[in-house]
Amino acid sequence: MLIPARYNGPPGTGNGGWCAGVFAQASGLRPAEVTLRIPPPLGVSLSLRDQAIWDGSTLVASLGVGVAGSGVPPVSRAEAVDAARSYPGFTDHPFPTCFVCGPDHPDGLRIFPGVLPDGRTAAPWTVPDEVSEPTMWAALDCPGGWAAIATGRAFVLGRITASIEALPSPGDECVVVGAASEIAGRKASVDSAVYGPGGDRLAVARATWIAV
Repeated sequence: MLIPARYNGPPGTGNGGWCAGVFAQASGLRPAEVTLRIPPPLGVSLSLRDQAIWDGSTLVASLGVGVAGSGVPPVSRAEAVDAARSYPGFTDHPFPTCFVCGPDHPDGLRIFPGVLPDGRTAAPWTVPDEVSEPTMWAALDCPGGWAAIATGRAFVLGRITASIEALPSPGDECVVVGAASEIAGRKASVDSAVYGPGGDRLAVARATWIAV
């Protein structure tokens, strides 16, 4: 497998959520837990061996079966749109070209999670023409992370488990929500969920983010 340059997170490396989705799909595990051991490289041929992803002899990610959690309660699309107007990443983004949440990415998902009064994050999301399991993993990634990043520190994804219940259709107007359950030292535990146009839950994830 190979991660194209389009699906970047921090400059020169793959977006954690997208890459984890690619790795999980290749593993066949359900629900898959993906632990990133190094920032996933872009444009490099990676292999699946012994429930792990390798770049030659370098361990990129470990795979197992995890718990995706119960997600985060939904909000209305109007609430998500209102929250996104004050997305912190518009003025202060650690990785402004991120495929998922980077305002400077020319062809990203453009999910801009703003912070709700109760500390959760929410964003509207118009589903792109090409939607897949890795797309959903990517959508679940950053909204959870911003519940930690919004505290003023830069975090990157360390581990994520996702459960995809259904894929939306291209053009669907979805809502993505995230929440931090604990921030201790350099680790943040977060949850996220994607809801479809009718309010049906499509996917959930639980993740650990690491401060950099």
